Amino acid sequence: MDATVLTEDMAGGVRVVTLNRPHRLNAITPALLEGLIAALRAADADPAVRCIVLTGAGRAFCAGDDLKEFESQAAGEAATTAYIERIQDVTRAMLLGDTPVIGAIRGWAAGGGLEWVINCDLAIAASGTRFFFPEIGLGVFVTGGVTYLLPRLVGLARARDMILLGEKFDADQALAWGLLHKVVPDASLMEEALALARRVASLPAGPVRALRRILAHQADGLAAAMQAETEATVAGFLDPETANRTAAFGKA
Repeated sequence: MDATVLTEDMAGGVRVVTLNRPHRLNAITPALLEGLIAALRAADADPAVRCIVLTGAGRAFCAGDDLKEFESQAAGEAATTAYIERIQDVTRAMLLGDTPVIGAIRGWAAGGGLEWVINCDLAIAASGTRFFFPEIGLGVFVTGGVTYLLPRLVGLARARDMILLGEKFDADQALAWGLLHKVVPDASLMEEALALARRVASLPAGPVRALRRILAHQADGLAAAMQAETEATVAGFLDPETANRTAAFGKA
């Protein structure tokens, strides 16, 4: 079986971490979560890695939760809670580690994929990228600390619109709203992301670590928000109406 997450060391202290389920638009499964958490933690523990580039194989970054696996994800409260906590562990690894994460985003970044874009220190998107939060419409809830982070990025009113209505938006709109560092042509996405990562990696490691720790410690409401997100998401997964909505979404 092919690995659901690949890693490759590049010049200049950069490690590329690639979500590798292109046949499912890199949709989230337990195996992908475990692979991603392990890859992020391994990079953070390696002193030779000064910056991470997070991207997706194929034509999408990440299409969110894999609805084909919904039944197993909603098998019971304990299993569902464990699954959602692993989703939250990705955010913890991205935000609370010492190593900066640059997103190289193309295609779709939906649901959990969009949450991981928001978790990146800086994100570059290909011009054709599309984003949205489908969770509320499916009967579940956002994770990734989004209820805390997104209002700080785009303002409370716009955050409500994005999460509640789940409307799709493009890369230019994401840039205008402050979700992205830059929008580039698809052909130059990885070149631009690697150049940015090498620039970050070349900075003195001490101040970079200090900045990440200080910003993380200032996020006093993040842990509480993520706990509330987990509880709301678990309740949504276990609601019988959610199964009907996810099944209908998959056929749309």
